[in-house]
Amino acid sequence: MHPRQHLDYAAVRAAAGRIAGAVRPVTVAPAADGVWYALEHLQHTGSFKARGAHNFLAAHAGAGTLPAAGVTIASGGNAGLACAWAARAHSVPATVFLPANAPRVKVERLRGYGARVRLVGDRYADALDACREFAATSGALSSHAYDHPLVAAGAGTLLDEIRTALPGLDTVVVAVGGGGLFAGVATAARKHGVRVIAAEPENCRALNAALEAGRPVDVTVDSVAADSLGATRVSVDALAAAQQEGVRSVLVPDAAITAARRALWEEHRIVVEAAAATALAALHAAPRPPGERVAVILCGANTDPGDLTVPAA
Repeated sequence: MHPRQHLDYAAVRAAAGRIAGAVRPVTVAPAADGVWYALEHLQHTGSFKARGAHNFLAAHAGAGTLPAAGVTIASGGNAGLACAWAARAHSVPATVFLPANAPRVKVERLRGYGARVRLVGDRYADALDACREFAATSGALSSHAYDHPLVAAGAGTLLDEIRTALPGLDTVVVAVGGGGLFAGVATAARKHGVRVIAAEPENCRALNAALEAGRPVDVTVDSVAADSLGATRVSVDALAAAQQEGVRSVLVPDAAITAARRALWEEHRIVVEAAAATALAALHAAPRPPGERVAVILCGANTDPGDLTVPAA
């Protein structure tokens, strides 16, 4: 029997049960003027991805469909790290495919979580093809960085945790790449009447473009946040969530993202990825009603902080 493969609020609640005790509950800290930061960058592996990865494997383990061959994924970023971490927790191997030119630091970090790293080709597409072939021939369970209901549902557990810490939450701001985090959070937010601001860089606008077209479409990717938000196409679940009432798509320029990332460092000594800063930049760009209680999800911190400790040019 395969685990439930549909994204709705029941799936988010089921995910919360599966990941309880395995992930760090989010801390919510006050910033200013009715704004709070959801400090998910403090999560295991440095990003929210740990939630979806653990839920994905726990659901399959519970259904008896987690093979001895383990799990495989093509990702050198946060999803790959989370997959390796969750596989270790479930005592199964993780085989992660990367282009041969992947940064050594990513490769070593993956190996630190116990992953088997396979370097193939010089493009992500090459690694993805090899990953699919490996899954077909080895029997390993194929995971995805964002486009899977179990992955999105795991990410969506963040919203209820934020509401518990911040009663009366009106709006949540979330950065969007491929849409896993957004789809999960928006699904839970709709249940509770919480508005959602979907934040994207101007030149990484997969969700915004899909809303315009009425269907997922390929977009070009060119942004300081492209390492985390550089999906060329948004998931069908994310588009469906964005088409519901209470969701607003906001685009922000790279300059605003860079400024928000630096402000988090200079004002709070918080080091985050450009993706997390994208959410804060969108809040600054979106007018707010007086008295609104807003949570900005700081989604990840897998970044080099070196450029934050020198004066801005």
